[in-house]
Amino acid sequence: MTTHVQRGLQLGVNIDHVATVRQARYPGLLDSHTCEPSILEAAAACVRAGAVGITVHLRADRRHIQDADVYQLREKEGVRLNLEMGNTPEILAIALRVLPAEVCLVPESREEITTEGGLAVAGHERALGETVSRLRGAGVRVSMFIEPDLKQIEASAAVGADMVELHTGAFANAQGAARERELERLTKAADFSQKAGLQVNAGHGINYENIGLIRGVPHLCDLNIGHSIVSRALFVGLEAAVREMLGLMAGA
Repeated sequence: MTTHVQRGLQLGVNIDHVATVRQARYPGLLDSHTCEPSILEAAAACVRAGAVGITVHLRADRRHIQDADVYQLREKEGVRLNLEMGNTPEILAIALRVLPAEVCLVPESREEITTEGGLAVAGHERALGETVSRLRGAGVRVSMFIEPDLKQIEASAAVGADMVELHTGAFANAQGAARERELERLTKAADFSQKAGLQVNAGHGINYENIGLIRGVPHLCDLNIGHSIVSRALFVGLEAAVREMLGLMAGA
């Protein structure tokens, strides 16, 4: 397998699990200025450490991120907000009011703990295309969270998406030869996406150990990483955890 050394990768930090800790103590309605840990302080720490974006997923069941978080993050100076969302009228209406810098459309199931698997864009072009058109018409860049599958990439380009976020979960869970196959799959998907005119991002299951392999996938722009960074932050602090990941992304 040919290794492509990717330089200049940018980091978006998913802070959903900061909200998970908060909601364990303060369920339901809350004042995000007084309940801890603070989502706004977490976002500020990530930005100070060098992250270019903050990612949050406003789920239908509001299990972690709340509506108020999204509005307040949008107004936070220095925060480029990437809103993950399912393709539902309720959440779309919120996105069109908030107008984040970016929206990433993801699959969503109430039974899952966190997002598992990519969005089925192929076969749902009409519904997704309407959503993409409304968001882009409002000045929001749109990404599709998809498996590294050529059919899904073609469909993402067809519905007018600006970007794809390649789901790296299968790679993260694989070992040995299977991991090499997943890297090949990601490389082919990244090449195909770039040729289709799509910005190439990636996320899910990326951590401090496998980042050295992921950074070799060509054409990558943004990596969206959450669980691993928040977990590391328990021991070294959030700013230090972000800086460590950025160092590894740069090949240090």
